Amino acid sequence: MDKICKDVGDIQSRLLDHRPIINAEIRYFVREFEEKRGNRETRLLENLNKMVMETNEQMHAANLEGVKQQLSDVITRLEAANHMAERVQQRGLEEQQSSQLQGNMERLKEEWAEFLREQQRLKEEADEEHAKAVGQLSTQYSEKKKDLDKMSPF
Repeated sequence: MDKICKDVGDIQSRLLDHRPIINAEIRYFVREFEEKRGNRETRLLENLNKMVMETNEQMHAANLEGVKQQLSDVITRLEAANHMAERVQQRGLEEQQSSQLQGNMERLKEEWAEFLREQQRLKEEADEEHAKAVGQLSTQYSEKKKDLDKMSPF
């Protein structure tokens, strides 16, 4: 009778107790899900890294073009200022030959000195603006580099 009870208990547990099979199926499902998810996230991270690299290259080229344009504008302005200075000198020479040589010469010297002071002030302002722009660009690039390093999986 004990054997029959034991056999009936075994048969009952096999027919009604599905926990081991369910646990195995759950482990299999979780493993498959994690593998597929890991591959998808890897692809997403690679695409994101590629987009960041492309954006960085485009921003670098755009900023470089902007700096070149600003430098060419500064050179043009300096050439115009140089041309104006030469014209002022020519006027000074022409007025020396007139009857009011001494009075005009003093006035032109004062104007020239004021012009040089103004040009020096403008030059210092341009240098300060340029230094600020270079500092901002350096900070921006270093922040982007840090962001890239943070986002890079390696």
